Parts: sequence; C-alpha cells; structure tokens
Amino acid sequence: MSEKTLKGRCIVEGETEGEAIVTKDPISFMGTVNPKTGVIIERKHEIEGSCLKGKILVFPHSKGSTGGSYMLYDAVKNCVGPVGIINRAAESVVTIGAIVAELPMVDQVDISQIKTGDYVYLNATEGVVRVVSK
Repeated sequence: MSEKTLKGRCIVEGETEGEAIVTKDPISFMGTVNPKTGVIIERKHEIEGSCLKGKILVFPHSKGSTGGSYMLYDAVKNCVGPVGIINRAAESVVTIGAIVAELPMVDQVDISQIKTGDYVYLNATEGVVRVVSK
C-alpha cells in the first residue's frame, strides 16, 4: 500500500473521503448518469454500469448541456451521487451542480495518479488530494 499527495485548485470548499471511481471519458450528468440510481447509463462509456453512490468521482472534464447541473444536484439529493469530484479541468456545468449540491470539488489535478479503488481523502478547501493505493 502506498500513499501520495496531489495538489489542485479549490472549486467548491469542503472535505470528504471515499473510494475513487476513475474514468478518462468526459461525463455529462444529463444522459451519462441516472439521477435516481447514480448508475452510469451512457452506452460505451468507460464506466458504464458503475454506481457513483458514495464515491469520489475522478474524470477529466464535463460535456453536454446545462441540464447536467441539475442532474448532478438531483443525484446527490437522492443520496446516490458522488461525495466529491476531482477534475483535470473544471467546467461550468459540473461546477454549478457541485456548488448547488455543496459537493467538495477540485481541479487542476493530475488524475492519471488516481486509480479506481484507491481510497481518497479530499480536502477541497485546501486543494489537497491524498491518495492511498489499494
């Protein structure tokens, strides 16, 4: 088991922890995620069929329409969404959803250093991501 600390930029303040779920594919919360179940439903998405509930979601950036902000909020409100978000580059759709959902979020992180199943301690307020490899 190894541990590393990554630095990022605070987008939405807060602290959380959980198992990472990582994809190199962009995510649109409008069409990629079922906001009632937290399951990735987009066909051929790298993590299709995975559930985001209680996970730290790690992905490069968002895609798609502004309705995704509400869908992210809806998933979190339904207790099936991620508990934190780490991006390479934050974009307005996910940022707005994270703000409304009060979901800790950082960007400008080298997401290639995080793997699905790693345990992540996210201090978004300070922009610190501590990763414990499984």
